[in-house]
Amino acid sequence: MGALAAVGGGVLGVVSITGAMVVLAAGVLWRLFRGDFDRQEVVRNLYKMGVKSLPIVIVTALFTGGIMVIQAAPIVERYQAHGLLGWGAGFGTLREIGPLLVALMVSGRVGANNTAELGTMVVTEQIDALRALAIDPLSFLIVPRCVGIVATLFLSNIFAVLVALVAAAYVGLALIGVSPSVFYNGLTGGLLGVQDFLHGMLKSVVFGVVIALSSCHFGLQTSGGAPGVGRSVNATVVASAVGIFVLDYVVSFAFG
Repeated sequence: MGALAAVGGGVLGVVSITGAMVVLAAGVLWRLFRGDFDRQEVVRNLYKMGVKSLPIVIVTALFTGGIMVIQAAPIVERYQAHGLLGWGAGFGTLREIGPLLVALMVSGRVGANNTAELGTMVVTEQIDALRALAIDPLSFLIVPRCVGIVATLFLSNIFAVLVALVAAAYVGLALIGVSPSVFYNGLTGGLLGVQDFLHGMLKSVVFGVVIALSSCHFGLQTSGGAPGVGRSVNATVVASAVGIFVLDYVVSFAFG
């Protein structure tokens, strides 16, 4: 009975959190529709979240491209299918590995940091101070952060895919002697299409929404002082990762 109660409580908890995120998303969309948000905060968050994330995105992309070639190299060598190396690396990077790894890295850096900032504002009563000054916290804090996270993930994914494919081309040259021209011919030879690129971009937007809503929700729900901030950050990382993998499956199944 105790196990069943725990499972039931867990299910109710997930439903409750999901419902709260839906309400938060509705509030964000309504303010976006009305244009009721701080545009200077949007720019500041784009710099803080996007520009400052470039180093980790570049490192992730470089090694992602190299790993894709390393995994494909034995099959390419066995069947002498050098012309398909570009297709294999590009297909996996564009549709799956690129959006997924970038989302996880951004979640760890940007999402966790966003939760920590909001949680600290809550426990130090800065959010209440904004309300006392008749400033809407959603318009001033949440909408700019959500826009910043989604835009960061979308643009970072485009940049990461390009870097990963360049890295893959030269790793292929170093490991198995496939020239970059052969690699890019395989990449653009007709097996890959615009839909593969759009598939990855759709995933990056969906993942960005999950990270934005998770980090903002758990940040605003923080309680219990400094330990509460730590718990909120942990909850954000877990919820974002689970949401990313679940929605990765959903999007792959629905638009595969």
